[in-house]
Amino acid sequence: MTGALFWGIAWSRFTFLERFQAHTFAPLWISFIVFLNALTVHRTGQSLLTHKTRFLVILFPLSAAFWWFFEYLNRFVQNWYYVGVKFGALEYFLYATISFSTVLPAVASMHALLISYSGYHRYYQTWIKINIKSPKRLSWSVILCAGLGLTCIGLLPDFLFPVLWISPLLIVVSLQTILKEDHILSDLVQGDWIKVISYPLAALVCGFFWEMWNYYSLAKWQYSIPFVHRFQVFEMPILGYAGYLPFGLECALVAMTVQGWMTQK
Repeated sequence: MTGALFWGIAWSRFTFLERFQAHTFAPLWISFIVFLNALTVHRTGQSLLTHKTRFLVILFPLSAAFWWFFEYLNRFVQNWYYVGVKFGALEYFLYATISFSTVLPAVASMHALLISYSGYHRYYQTWIKINIKSPKRLSWSVILCAGLGLTCIGLLPDFLFPVLWISPLLIVVSLQTILKEDHILSDLVQGDWIKVISYPLAALVCGFFWEMWNYYSLAKWQYSIPFVHRFQVFEMPILGYAGYLPFGLECALVAMTVQGWMTQK
């Protein structure tokens, strides 16, 4: 009910609701997160909200810092920008931080719902095995290339904008490989693709709702993406949705790090 209420406010154009329309993102997405957890409880009897509450709560502040990092990278490529937002600098920072805090909890909750379906375990738990010879050597090469891409992103933004989504993932996974730590791709050695498929899909599904609810909102974001800015689905060019796939893996990296930290505690 609350999700439908804030959805209606965000898309309405009644003047008496105008003061609320710039503040609908966070309550709408918190409602959606609760809804996803309720669906998961209905399917499995448990959810992140009910059985991993501390984990879910920790994701909120981490999510804000996580998305601010991508906002910083976007300064170099200017692939998205916000309209209908009339805040001072401090106000903008506070309201944006609250909104950004919902990103990781939404993807993690969607992931928990998706893996409740047995098909993932049936088809992707014993799939193609990926074994890499000399993983450390490859990791150092990947770090060099990904780091160079991020370094040059401001010089060639029209050509290097995809590295905004890919390079952070590659750098972190490569460092974890060098340090012999488990990471999001570790299970591929045994042919277990569940996380590698389910997290990107969770981000893509959340992405659909992000873009849909954004489309008619008064306060919203728009895109300016070189070469592929055509065939838009809502505000996003259709090829732009591919960015949600590596982004889902980056969400998984943060979630796995938090889970590892909590296990050690």
